[in-house]
Amino acid sequence: MSVKHIDQIETTNIPNGTGVTRKMLISLEEAPNFAMRCFTIQAGGRMPNHTNTVEHEQYVIGGRAQVGIGDEVFEVQKGNVVYIPAGVPHWYTTLGEEPFEFICLVPNQPDSTTVLE
Repeated sequence: MSVKHIDQIETTNIPNGTGVTRKMLISLEEAPNFAMRCFTIQAGGRMPNHTNTVEHEQYVIGGRAQVGIGDEVFEVQKGNVVYIPAGVPHWYTTLGEEPFEFICLVPNQPDSTTVLE
């Protein structure tokens, strides 16, 4: 068991993205089934089209973005829930002047990211 505050968690840059950072809220080592991360994409930022070998469950906590999932494009904002199946190409581009932030859960399994651009 653990309790911590998000402000005490280290922020790391995501090298494939533009203006993208991540906080590992609950790591793969801390929980047996899922990892919980918080991503922030700054205004004007983006994450390129990529795939992962694990599924993503996401909850948007701030800002707005276009999210491409497979052949579809969605505009999402605070309160939206997003599901991305394993192996499906996806990308993010912020909209507006505020950062886009979301909580992302992934299974505690080996994951590989492949950038498609």
